[in-house]
Amino acid sequence: MSATDYDVIIIGGGPAGMTAGLYASRAMLKSLMLEKMIMGGQMMTTTLVENWPGYPGGIEGPELMMKFQEHCVEFGLETGYGAVEKIIDNGDHKTLIVDGEEKTCKAVIVATGVIPRKLGLNNEQGLVGRGVSYCATCDGAFFRDLPIAVIGGGDTAAEEALFLTRFASKVYMVHRRDELRATKILRTRIEENEKIEMVWDSVVEELKSDDGGLSAAVLRNVKTDESKEIEIKGMFVAIGVTPTTGFVKDLLDLTEDGYIKSGEDTQTNVPGIYAAGDCRTTVLKQVSTAVGDGAVAAIMAEKHIDDLAHQ
Repeated sequence: MSATDYDVIIIGGGPAGMTAGLYASRAMLKSLMLEKMIMGGQMMTTTLVENWPGYPGGIEGPELMMKFQEHCVEFGLETGYGAVEKIIDNGDHKTLIVDGEEKTCKAVIVATGVIPRKLGLNNEQGLVGRGVSYCATCDGAFFRDLPIAVIGGGDTAAEEALFLTRFASKVYMVHRRDELRATKILRTRIEENEKIEMVWDSVVEELKSDDGGLSAAVLRNVKTDESKEIEIKGMFVAIGVTPTTGFVKDLLDLTEDGYIKSGEDTQTNVPGIYAAGDCRTTVLKQVSTAVGDGAVAAIMAEKHIDDLAHQ
């Protein structure tokens, strides 16, 4: 068996990656967790997590992730920052190209999560930071006493709309269908909030701006084809996510949407490479399921390494 820098390298520092790191380091495997952006992943942009067991009344996403990070390094997990550009399968070991440098290991756990999906409008990117946002907790306070819009109809969109009522004078919730896909409790809260106005059966066709940034959005009703303009200073897009898996598309089997195909044991089509959390095919994408994936992936990686040692 070839000598390697690490037993396990975990790509991604969200709930799945941190849990994998905790389990792997506790199993006394030499482990490295790499994060490209910020430790904690999407949970760092989440407001109140109400369904994490053991915290009646909920816990703020960043606070929960700080506790995760403190715990996951307790048993010697090494952490670092860097973008993994490629994984090379060498059989009994893997080579990762990280910011142009090579790191080797016996097993890899891919826990890279997802990124928010864009609307794809012409001037959308140019207005990011000038009215357009994909994170209510990051940017909501900039829109105090101003009218804004939230685009989407799922749980994330509903949570963001409710959170933004703390700051905005009015929140338009724009959804392409005639009913929300959000859970019942969130739908009820939306209906009862006087600051939120639903705009049904509508999509954003155009964004207008002035020198100060976003000034209005042109909405089109998908049933009547009629258009109308709403004056807003902020727009928060919550229309779904895209898995961060482009760097493994030539190595691992992916779905049409880009999610990594893996079984309940998190094993991918390449022995010694496992997928955990939102980047893989799962029925439910929650912090609790990501944590479960991370634990399974670490145990499977440990078994793989043990099998290599006895070949």
